[in-house]
Amino acid sequence: MTGAGGGSFSPIAAKAVMDERASRRKKAAQGGPTGQGPGTGTKIFSWIVFIVSFLYFFLPLYATLDFSFRAKAGPADNGAGDFGIAYAHVLADPKFFSTLLYSFAIGAVTIVVSIAIIVPTAYWVRLRLPFLRPIVETLTLAPFIIPPVILVFGLLKSYGGPPFRLTNTDLGSSALLVGAYVLLSFPYMYRAVDVGLRSIDVRSLTEASQSLGSGSMRTLFSIILPNLRVALLSGAFLTMAIVIGEYTIANFLFRPAFGPYLSLLGQNRTYEPAAVSVISFLLTWLAMGVIGLIGRGSRSRVTLAGAR
Repeated sequence: MTGAGGGSFSPIAAKAVMDERASRRKKAAQGGPTGQGPGTGTKIFSWIVFIVSFLYFFLPLYATLDFSFRAKAGPADNGAGDFGIAYAHVLADPKFFSTLLYSFAIGAVTIVVSIAIIVPTAYWVRLRLPFLRPIVETLTLAPFIIPPVILVFGLLKSYGGPPFRLTNTDLGSSALLVGAYVLLSFPYMYRAVDVGLRSIDVRSLTEASQSLGSGSMRTLFSIILPNLRVALLSGAFLTMAIVIGEYTIANFLFRPAFGPYLSLLGQNRTYEPAAVSVISFLLTWLAMGVIGLIGRGSRSRVTLAGAR
């Protein structure tokens, strides 16, 4: 083999040049001049960020937990010990379970109504009306623009007098509460569903289903919804978290929800609000665990592949 200048260029030298180039590409891909990955300074910075983030999130939780265990038993506790007495007071309060169950029921209805509105809308926009997607996304962001206090006063003004008078009955007030919470859930539910629709081939699944004789509703419920299980669970979890902790709308509509109960408890008790906060945190993690377990069974999706 002869080089450009007429000198000899052996295969061994050519292989050495190729190995050197491959080594340089490998070092560049690993992000460091020595090929050892991130440098020591980068690792130290990463650990600093992790430790600061860990302390930022868990120190307040530990402080709340520690404060909740500082409660002392009183004469009305019939000789009970001091350990966990705040939690005993909370669990012995019937309003704790009644308000929590009411909020869970309102949250479940809100999730069903929100899914019934968002899923067909997002599916149809992605399939047939993609030019409307920016408009729909803007409309779903309305809860971030309109404060809850403005929303609830609008509901009271519109449905507090004739011809509807929904605020005069418990059922009507609960219906207004569900409607308000559905609006608050739009930003989270729509984006969860939209991400789920992006991860599947909606058009191919729809065309295959229709070619087999299925109508639009059967395609939506039998083909599309099973593929959106994880996305729907994520949106449902966020919606339930909003409903459980919301205070303003439930308070102005005089609903026995969990948010107003927490506010009232904080005005009259010292240690019990901290105990309720810890219980709420544990319930949140329990719900996340349930979502993770349910989502494991949905990894296999309906997919279609043509000839390659």
